[in-house]
Amino acid sequence: MISGSGDVVEPDDGAIAIGSGGNYALAAARVLIKHTQMDARAIVEEAMRTAASICVYTNEELTFEELP
Repeated sequence: MISGSGDVVEPDDGAIAIGSGGNYALAAARVLIKHTQMDARAIVEEAMRTAASICVYTNEELTFEELP
C-alpha cells in the first residue's frame, strides 16, 4: 500500500484490495484469514467471488496470476 506521501506501508493483517469491489473482497479475505486454514490462492478466489456477488461493478470472470 502506498501512503499519500509516497511511503510504502505494509497492511496490518497482510491483506489489501483495490477496485470497485475491493472493500467487499478485503472484508471476505480478512474473515477467511482469521477463521480458516485456506491457502492464499483459495482465500483470494473466495474473496473475489464474494465481492462479485455483492458489487454490481465486479464480475465473476476471474483471472489469477501467481508469482513463483
